[in-house]
Amino acid sequence: MRPLVHPSIEDVTVEGILHALSDPVRAAIYAELAISSGATCSNFLKISDREIPKSTLSQHFRALREAGLIRSERHGVEMRNTTRCEEINQRFPGLIMTIMKAHQIQAAERLRTAKRKPGGKARTA
Repeated sequence: MRPLVHPSIEDVTVEGILHALSDPVRAAIYAELAISSGATCSNFLKISDREIPKSTLSQHFRALREAGLIRSERHGVEMRNTTRCEEINQRFPGLIMTIMKAHQIQAAERLRTAKRKPGGKARTA
């Protein structure tokens, strides 16, 4: 098994964070991890009523990990993931909280829009 790469907090950049969170699935994964005490990858096989293939999910977690947003540890066949919110907040005060608040507002707007569409399922990205 290849070793997991976790950048030091000094190597984490705003550009890397923004790039990693620019994908709606990764933003949803990170938002969920931020409100939990950590989760395994298999907890995210379904996001916003969309099924995510394991291979795709692995790539999303790798992008979050390489951006310095999460820490992953192997536990048997599962991968346990936790956020590095505290470390990132020390380096870039308020950045993650602001991004997550914007994500929450946007998700609520999408839900309201989907509910107004007659006969349509909630379409999420």
